[in-house]
Amino acid sequence: MPHNHSSCSHKHNRNAHKVALNASLAIAFVFMIVEVIGGVVANSLALISDALHMFTDVGALALSLVVLKIAHLPATSKMSYGFHRAEILGALASALSLWALCGVLIYEAILRLIAPPEVRGPIVFIIAVIGLGANLLMMRSLHSHQKDNLNIRAAYLHIIGDLLGSVGVILAGALIWFTGWNPIDPIISILFSFGILYGSGKIVKQTVSVLMESTPEGIDPSDVEDVLKTIPGVKEVHDLHIWSVSAKKIALSVHLIAEDTQAALKEAHKRIEKNFQISHMTIQVEDPLHFEPKYCYDCDNGRSKKV
Repeated sequence: MPHNHSSCSHKHNRNAHKVALNASLAIAFVFMIVEVIGGVVANSLALISDALHMFTDVGALALSLVVLKIAHLPATSKMSYGFHRAEILGALASALSLWALCGVLIYEAILRLIAPPEVRGPIVFIIAVIGLGANLLMMRSLHSHQKDNLNIRAAYLHIIGDLLGSVGVILAGALIWFTGWNPIDPIISILFSFGILYGSGKIVKQTVSVLMESTPEGIDPSDVEDVLKTIPGVKEVHDLHIWSVSAKKIALSVHLIAEDTQAALKEAHKRIEKNFQISHMTIQVEDPLHFEPKYCYDCDNGRSKKV
C-alpha cells in the first residue's frame, strides 16, 4: 500500500501545533494568576490590565486547541468542505474578544487619569519583568507554527500584545518607583490598548475576507485567466471564481470552451497547480460546437445579459 506523505505531514503539523499550544497555555495560566495577585497588591491598573490580557491569552490558546481539533474533523454530506473554517471563526472570535477587552481598559484608565490612585512601583516592576519572560517563552513556542495557521496567528498576536504590554508595565513600574508619578500607570494602559486594537484589526480584516469568499491575497484572477487562455485550443474562459476555504486551503472553479476538452482539462489542472499552488479546483470544459450561452439578470442595467 502506498504511503501518503501529505497525510503524514498534516498529522505531524497538527501534533506539533497541539504541543506548542498546550505549552503556551500552561505558561499563560500560571502567570495570569501571578499578575492578578500582584495587580491587586500593588493597586496597579497597568498590571491588572496586563493580567486581563493574559486571561484572553488563556482563552485564545484554549480556543485554538478546540478549533484545531474541529478543523480536522472529516467532511460530511452536509459539510462537504469539512470544518476548515472553524480556524477562521476561532481567529475572528479571538480578535473580537481583544476589542471588548480594550474598551473596558480604556474606560477604566480614563477614570484613573481623573483621580490617579497610589501605585506600588517596585511590585509592578518585578512582576512585569517576570511577565516579559513568560511572554518570550510563549512566543518562542508558537513562532514557527503561526505562519501557516491563522487561528494560531491570532493567539500569537494576543501574546505579542501582551509582551508589549509587559514592556509598558515595566516602564510604568520603573517611573513610579523612582519618580512617584502615578498617572503613567493608566497612560501606559491606554497606549497598550490602542496597540492591541491596531494589531487585532488586521486579523479581523483577514478573517472577514475569507468569510466573504474574497480572492486570496497574492492571487490575481486576471493572471489565472491569462494562463488558461494560453492553453492550446481554449477559445474562452468564463465564470472564474477563486476563494479561500481556510487560511491555507484555496479553491477554484472555472468554465472553459475548448476544441479538445480532455486535453484542455488536463493542461488546465497542471498549469493552475504549478503556477498558483491551487490543488482544489473544479473545471468544466465545453465543446464550442455544443456550447449554449447562458443568461443571467443584470441588476445594474435591469436586463438579461450573456455570461
